[in-house]
Amino acid sequence: MADVARARRLAKRIAQIVASALEREVKDPRLARVTITDAKVTPDLRDATLYYTVIGESVDAPPDVASAAAALESAKGVLRSLVGQQTGIRFTPTLTFAADTVPEAAKSMDELLARAREADAEVARLASGATFAGEADPYKSTDMDDDEEDLLDDDREEGADSADGGDAAARDAATKPRDGADSER
Repeated sequence: MADVARARRLAKRIAQIVASALEREVKDPRLARVTITDAKVTPDLRDATLYYTVIGESVDAPPDVASAAAALESAKGVLRSLVGQQTGIRFTPTLTFAADTVPEAAKSMDELLARAREADAEVARLASGATFAGEADPYKSTDMDDDEEDLLDDDREEGADSADGGDAAARDAATKPRDGADSER
């Protein structure tokens, strides 16, 4: 089994050979606007998949992908022979052509990003004229009047006396010496 690095190098070389052959050697007018974008070779170097895109003649006219696919299928034997001659490997891999979907995916992503920008602009526009639902400062202020502080201090003292009542008696009993324990020593 071949290593992955060798398969990558061979894929790159096959893409170069096929792209050059489409430009110079294959005289099919349907392949004039075909571009090889990527190539993958299986680790056993038996199969190669070539990804291609078809560029439209103008912005308004969509590319003719179906005729380009048919032209690539008809030129597959010639291209495989050229790959075998120029790579010099023992077994020439079979060639499979697949339309590259990356440009369409990139276009749809651009459209989604444009819609998101428009939605963000709309939210920013609505937020610019917005007002508070309640008070301008919904948080409680830490500034207290003197009367409020006195009431709060009184409440704290009353709570400390009632909560500390049981503990104070226990503390007094623990610190008070026992009568019988001191006399025996």
